[in-house]
Amino acid sequence: QVQLVESGGGLVQAGGSLRLSCTASGRTFFDYVMGWFRQAPGKEREFVAAISRSGGSTNYADSVKGRFTISRDNAKNTVYLQMNSLKLEDTAVYYCAAASRISVVRTLDTYDYWGQGTQVTVSS
Repeated sequence: QVQLVESGGGLVQAGGSLRLSCTASGRTFFDYVMGWFRQAPGKEREFVAAISRSGGSTNYADSVKGRFTISRDNAKNTVYLQMNSLKLEDTAVYYCAAASRISVVRTLDTYDYWGQGTQVTVSS
């Protein structure tokens, strides 16, 4: 079992920045590909970004490419999502997830563990 706890969400003006953190416990953090997903009201949960176990490979949704950066610190069992140039449409609950995979993956059903989510609200 892996427990994931997100933090760092909040209210920010459009154009601003936030950094989300997700700390894992329970199993070896290095064993997991880590991902961030988000779900806006009335919409399905969607992929945002993912990072390989070593941190050497990343993948982003087109909607956030160039604005968001995913990173991880395996010594701290933590994955981060730096969000810059935030837009109104980035408003959502953001979820951290862990996948017991070799390669970076983008699909929801490949992730084994999920956090409880953290709210990000972008205002005009």
